[in-house]
Amino acid sequence: MKNFLALFVLLAAVSGLRAAAPLTVEQQVSEAIKSTGVTVVHLWAPWCPNCAEEMAKNAWAKFIGSNPKVNFIFVTIWSDEDGRAVLAKNGVGPQKNFHLYLHENPSRIDGEKMMTFWGLPVTWTPSTWIFRNGRLRYAINYGEVRWPMLQQLVNDTTGNWDR
Repeated sequence: MKNFLALFVLLAAVSGLRAAAPLTVEQQVSEAIKSTGVTVVHLWAPWCPNCAEEMAKNAWAKFIGSNPKVNFIFVTIWSDEDGRAVLAKNGVGPQKNFHLYLHENPSRIDGEKMMTFWGLPVTWTPSTWIFRNGRLRYAINYGEVRWPMLQQLVNDTTGNWDR
């Protein structure tokens, strides 16, 4: 009877322990953009020609390096692989202010693929969003960024006045 009671208590304790569900990519990124300061969230795919064009001549690596106080989060979408090798080939990844996430829905099939992120529409890759203190300030939702324009948006977002 003593062994039975001990086993019962042990089973009750074990069944009471539940592993916390892992956070989704959207939840992880949502937590990351809450930090003070500016965060650039870039939705991209390693197979995407427009994304490859943005990577040309290490453009993203140079941009990230020239903005060390800005956090950069790349979210790989519509892909089974995170694209780390593509990024590394183009100098992106070792920067301390860079983070990479792979969206859990890799599908590229219409009707199956993710079409929103935080309820915001995602209809094209790449898409680049700029946040400050958790609030969306600017969104480039269709195609490649123009570096002087992106720098101006980051500078405007970094400014001391609140929009």
